[in-house]
Amino acid sequence: MKNTYPARPWNIAEIMLLMLWAGIAFLTWSFMHKADHFLEMTPEALGKYFNLRWILILHITAGGGALIMGPFQFWERLRSKNPRLHRIVGVLYLLAIAASGLCALILAFTTAKSVNWPYAFSAQVWVSVWLTSTFIAYRAAISRKFKLHKEWMTRSYIVTLAFVVSGSLLKLPAVQRLGDFADTSPTFFWLGWAVPLYIYEMVLAYRRKA
Repeated sequence: MKNTYPARPWNIAEIMLLMLWAGIAFLTWSFMHKADHFLEMTPEALGKYFNLRWILILHITAGGGALIMGPFQFWERLRSKNPRLHRIVGVLYLLAIAASGLCALILAFTTAKSVNWPYAFSAQVWVSVWLTSTFIAYRAAISRKFKLHKEWMTRSYIVTLAFVVSGSLLKLPAVQRLGDFADTSPTFFWLGWAVPLYIYEMVLAYRRKA
């Protein structure tokens, strides 16, 4: 007779992760919903992006996919119970970032320059950090350095989240009163990923010391 074991109940960390995923899914939907007008594919709707419209659409859709898939990479139950599914989701996350990041890099060196130089430069650095942190996480997994892989996956997802964090902050009335988009966006681009990464590095340093 086959032994059966009761399913392990969800712990607090898993419930919090689920709530985080739900919040991220809502923010992603809201963020992408505001870009629906780009789907009209007209010069009026796309403006400076018209000549690179397919690059823009791929950047938005693949980036949204990465945002949704990211939290599943940190689900301990998934990693332990179904490592194959964990690897599949990880590969899809990697491909989504590769597609979205390369498209973002093209946009950062083309259309971004029409805003101003600080905007374009901040976008170029941001996307470069996004791609390199994800690649290092992938290389660590291939080398079976799983602790290092988890750390770099966390860095990668922090930078992934920065897209909706910065976008949401820039839409706040208090931020919009500080100046127009061209003036304020570079600062909040840096704020969206650099500050969370710095906090994460402090947390890692504290854990290693302890």
